[in-house]
Amino acid sequence: MSWRVVVVSSKSKLDYKMDYLVVRSADTVKRVHLSEISVLLIESTAVSLTAYLLCELSRRKISVIFCDEKRYPHASVLPIYGSHDTGLKFRNQIKWNDHTKSFVWAEIVRAKIYGQISVLKECGKDNRDLLEQYTGEIEPGDITNREGHAAKVYFNSLFGMDFSRSQDNNINAALNYGYSIILSDFAREIVSNGYATQLGIFHDNMFNKYNLACDLMEPFRPFVDYTVAKMDLHRFEHPEKMQLVQILNRCVEIDGRTQYLINAAKIYSKSIFDALNENDISQIRFPEYELQIYENDTVF
Repeated sequence: MSWRVVVVSSKSKLDYKMDYLVVRSADTVKRVHLSEISVLLIESTAVSLTAYLLCELSRRKISVIFCDEKRYPHASVLPIYGSHDTGLKFRNQIKWNDHTKSFVWAEIVRAKIYGQISVLKECGKDNRDLLEQYTGEIEPGDITNREGHAAKVYFNSLFGMDFSRSQDNNINAALNYGYSIILSDFAREIVSNGYATQLGIFHDNMFNKYNLACDLMEPFRPFVDYTVAKMDLHRFEHPEKMQLVQILNRCVEIDGRTQYLINAAKIYSKSIFDALNENDISQIRFPEYELQIYENDTVF
């Protein structure tokens, strides 16, 4: 499995040669074998790249994320068809059982809240008992919105009673940046497995192209939250953004094995699809919330 996150932050030309990504800057030429790359993050708008390279990256299901002039994730490149049987997968996705979807969503919410409890514990914050209570009150489809109640308690416990997700500050900028990276990776996994990102389990906004990715990423949000809570956010610039990119290289336990988070997302996503297709939520595999970081990103 690929593991490397490649970040291009300065004026460069990118092309493809003999299975390598070639990064040419004013005074250097660097190469990375495509088999090692899981994500290519183009952070600078002064970067140019060839169509041949884009086709190869797409063919190998490498996530390509483009940032805007403010260096925030703005767009990603996904293959049109990620699986040889995409038509069959689409038909199955449309027929996913509503009853099963409600139970799958309940398990996703429960896992997310358990992750939030782990973050509060690691950060020495209160209200973990209240979140634990919420996990026992989750009903199919989360019709009582335990997720929303938990989120309010959680963010106020983690960042203070005056904090709101609607505020314009460095904490929210960092959270949104990290969530964008995670969202892009789940969109890649969905397309790679042959499904449509627009058709969600719980999210169903007609203007959201990533409803299913928004569903799947929920249990992975606490990894972003923990990283942001531990950061010095008097500023939010390139070094801080690279800390968030490194989230994909965390080492976590899933299904009895240690994996980088980016590979854990692959295992978890496949287990969700199996659960929905086989109407069996016991198929789902969630990550455990280990917090060690492995720095395997490459910055040019």
